Amino acid sequence: MLIKLKYCITTICACALIACAKEQKPIEVSSPGNVNKITFSLSNNGIPQYQVLHGETQVLNPSEMGFVFKDADSLYKNFEIVNIEEKSFDNTWTQVWGEKKEIRNHYNELKVELKEKGTKNRKLNIEFRAFDDGVAFRYVFPEQGIKDSIFIMDELTTFSLSDDGKAWWIPAYGEQRYEYLFKDSPVSTLDTVHTPLTIESKNGLALSFHEANLVDFASTTLAHTKETTLKTDLVPWADGVKVRTTKSFTTPWRTLQIGEKPTDLITSYLILNLNEPNKIEDTSWIKPFKYMGIWWAMHIGKYTFWEGEKQGATTKHAEEYIDFAEKEGIDHLLIEGWNKGWTPDWYKNAMHQFSFTNEADNFDLETVTDYAAKHNVRIIGYHETGSNIDNYLKQIDSAFALYNKVGIHDVKIGHVGSLLKMKEWHHGQFGVNYFRYVLEKAAEYHLTVLYHEPIKDTGERRTFPNMMAREGARGQEYNAWSEGNPPSYTTILPFTRLLSGPMDFTAGILDVEVKQGYPGRRVHSTAAKQLALLVTVFSPIQMLADLPENYEGQPAFQFLKEVPTNWEDTKILNGEIGSYITTVRKDINSDDWYLGSMTNEKARDFDIPLSFLDENATYEAQIYADSEGTDETHNPDAIAISKKKVTTSNVLKLHLGASGGTAIRFKKLN
Repeated sequence: MLIKLKYCITTICACALIACAKEQKPIEVSSPGNVNKITFSLSNNGIPQYQVLHGETQVLNPSEMGFVFKDADSLYKNFEIVNIEEKSFDNTWTQVWGEKKEIRNHYNELKVELKEKGTKNRKLNIEFRAFDDGVAFRYVFPEQGIKDSIFIMDELTTFSLSDDGKAWWIPAYGEQRYEYLFKDSPVSTLDTVHTPLTIESKNGLALSFHEANLVDFASTTLAHTKETTLKTDLVPWADGVKVRTTKSFTTPWRTLQIGEKPTDLITSYLILNLNEPNKIEDTSWIKPFKYMGIWWAMHIGKYTFWEGEKQGATTKHAEEYIDFAEKEGIDHLLIEGWNKGWTPDWYKNAMHQFSFTNEADNFDLETVTDYAAKHNVRIIGYHETGSNIDNYLKQIDSAFALYNKVGIHDVKIGHVGSLLKMKEWHHGQFGVNYFRYVLEKAAEYHLTVLYHEPIKDTGERRTFPNMMAREGARGQEYNAWSEGNPPSYTTILPFTRLLSGPMDFTAGILDVEVKQGYPGRRVHSTAAKQLALLVTVFSPIQMLADLPENYEGQPAFQFLKEVPTNWEDTKILNGEIGSYITTVRKDINSDDWYLGSMTNEKARDFDIPLSFLDENATYEAQIYADSEGTDETHNPDAIAISKKKVTTSNVLKLHLGASGGTAIRFKKLN
């Protein structure tokens, strides 16, 4: 739904301005509120360069741009400016689902058309957009009669930071893809890292480097080159080529979100605004939901993924979970391991041969889906590819058609393995194109998608809102069979990984000591913090991950059942990366607000003003907090539940134990 639209383009052709361009004087574009400014110029050698200011603060010093093609053919110097276009844009659009219903897209744009001097005479356009919450730019290499294929060997885009700062990062090119614990180091000491890359700059600003609208291109990592300069490092194909294309190409947007404080980054929607509008005309089949799964039991060792005595995916277990889900009003059930191909070595690097239409022993798909339909529960399909992409694509149409036949509308697709086809990076051009192909194919079959071991999110959920969520970081399962995620981890995610988009974290574990699991393994939080995660970690689909018996008779389960997954508005009340965060969100279907607050290994007390509430209303605050004396290592399952009437003028006092949290529903009374 289009709320407001303003659109203005000016082509600057006046003799005086073109003369300025040819003299290579700087060209500027500022954001609508004059918050951020981009300055573009050509060096004496005709090298494109740009710089960025936030108010009076220099964020990026002059930073060079360009490409290297095959055979050391460089496209980065001896340019002249041949044309300039300016554009202002302002509209408000409505998300199909999201953390905020209506999003304003307001920017000023500068398009610079360049041409090489000399015999090649090639053209290159650079488009800059200045928003009040950051800046972005992309390259457009237009069609210009090139008949041979274009092989991009390197992108020369640099980001020359004016100040050092603390960077929160995970390594690029690691065996576990994006599944690493975040580290914090000075920018000047980095190696090569994934985006989003969040930086607390010494100049006081919070910065996040990422990209938007990643289509038919290699994803970018950032390589430290010297001092505080970072350079785009495109993820290569197996043969070293970064990008293969013909005739022309358009890069993703290179983005820099800028905030006065880290919490500002969380409510920036710059990434979404740089993607194309929704391409799915009828979205009635795309619905947020909550789900359970025969999943946690497999990770903690109660059941196995494969056939045998402890097999998890059986018709009997499925019907038991369906009965519980119906009784508790849970929408969906995920069943992993229902198909042939699962073995004890399924997670190891190998070209596993899964079938996506043949059922495992002891499991009958139609019996289960029919039983679920009769009991008002929908089954989520699961496809584990094992990164054997050739095998999966041969079966994808028959697999999706089967799901249509049995009434499955949602599919989780896994890609366990260090490399796709044991050859290509998940985040190279091959992976980018593969993940987009599957998403569009799923849309043809009216299937929503949940990717695990994915390509990172760059905002494509705006264009294809059947892209519900993805993993792309260490999730809850690491607590089941490894040293686990430390208490600080979930206070880092909102400022880093979650800046790119929704994450399927699989929270809601009430038995945080995992009494039925592997010895010495546990969730490093209190149970109340697990409730808070369903507010602080946004996803339109949220898994209530614990075993049914751990929810049975637990009063705190009420919050998990009631907390929505689709929101009208989101506000961040406080936060410090790696330490704590407090988030409030307004339900899209009621006047209720929900709060999630959590801390790292340090206990904290907060005074929370309730100014976000309706000033003319009274609310019942339904509070789920760490019990007195509770923290990660002392009675961590204990949750104190209380109620009190509040208004917008109240200040609520919260106490969070070490690695603890608080979750609150503010139910509007009048």
